[in-house]
Amino acid sequence: MSYFQIRRSAAAVFVVAAVAALCAPAQAQVLQQAPSQGAEVAPEFIAATQQWLDDAVARAQSVSTSALRMEVSIGSLDSRLRLAPCSHVEPYIPVGMRLWGKTRLGLRCTDGGGRWNVFLPVTIKAFGPAWVLRDNVIAGTVLTAADAVEAEADWAAEPSPVVADAAQWLGQTASRSLVAGQALRQSMVKPAQVFAAGAQVRVVAQGPGFEVASDAQAMTPGVVGQPVRLRMENGRITTGVVQDMRTVKLSM
Repeated sequence: MSYFQIRRSAAAVFVVAAVAALCAPAQAQVLQQAPSQGAEVAPEFIAATQQWLDDAVARAQSVSTSALRMEVSIGSLDSRLRLAPCSHVEPYIPVGMRLWGKTRLGLRCTDGGGRWNVFLPVTIKAFGPAWVLRDNVIAGTVLTAADAVEAEADWAAEPSPVVADAAQWLGQTASRSLVAGQALRQSMVKPAQVFAAGAQVRVVAQGPGFEVASDAQAMTPGVVGQPVRLRMENGRITTGVVQDMRTVKLSM
């Protein structure tokens, strides 16, 4: 097993653990701030929130022996906000949000002249091994080993999971037009059609201790691993699962 394969497997384990840790409800931790008035409080809250986020990522990384390279950055509060003085600010993850990719972190005042609640833009990047396209790919193209190269990519850049195993995209079809430099993700590929409706195929029926083969005509297009309708030589209509560009399997 190559170094890349070892790191990829470890990274995949880490992502599951990291997302679970980062999506867990925030602990009852508060950011202590000196009372301040109006928009001037924002820099203080943001600095403390950055530390809170860095600590959360560090805790998530500690569960993996080979962590992804994480980067945490936060945006700015709306400059039009005027917040009441506050001594304690509590960060929390809003319902439906997770600390992964472009998201938001909630900040609420728990001890101050007025209780307030604001949302801070946050970006969590997770760099790890992936398959990156060498060139642009047209929708419907069957992908081969020459189409992608192993490289580091941000797993959190898009909602769809990265396809880390080459077996999951080799021989698959591009589901849409793709651009050079993109990391291959599950939403970008789909099984390839191997024969059209009307094609003559070989049907193999298997059961306990026997195997029977015969010819049939496909009534629908054939996609590897997907069901296809067939008209047998005797006229009977049945359904089987496509094995390759010539063979359909029937379960008995």
